Amino acid sequence: MPSNKPYKNIPGTTVFDADMASIGFHLNQFCMSLMKAPNRERFKQDQQAYLDEWPMTEEQKQAVIARDYNHMMSLGGNIYFLAKIFSSDGISFQDAASTMTGMTLPEYAQMMLDGGRTPQGNMYEGDK
Repeated sequence: MPSNKPYKNIPGTTVFDADMASIGFHLNQFCMSLMKAPNRERFKQDQQAYLDEWPMTEEQKQAVIARDYNHMMSLGGNIYFLAKIFSSDGISFQDAASTMTGMTLPEYAQMMLDGGRTPQGNMYEGDK
């Protein structure tokens, strides 16, 4: 991976770039497979068996089973592909986003209604 990525150390942010797309290719392809009802049913019946059909890393598979969306993103998952997983689980985008922030759904909704997260604690040292 190229090391000259000025955006690499944005606090609290995973940037989905070409390198991440390459790392997460099979994870994201698995997610896209969930667009088809028969695949969703197979996945729901035996998650591990369905995941084992994909050449994903074990770490990616375990992140899917744990529904750890932040970890999936760190392993190359794109949030718009990962949405196929939480949609298959009957979870809204807002519900999933709240789990990624460590907030309850009402807390997350109120935070967004109030204008989102403050930049405090999420800035580069020189930006303070």
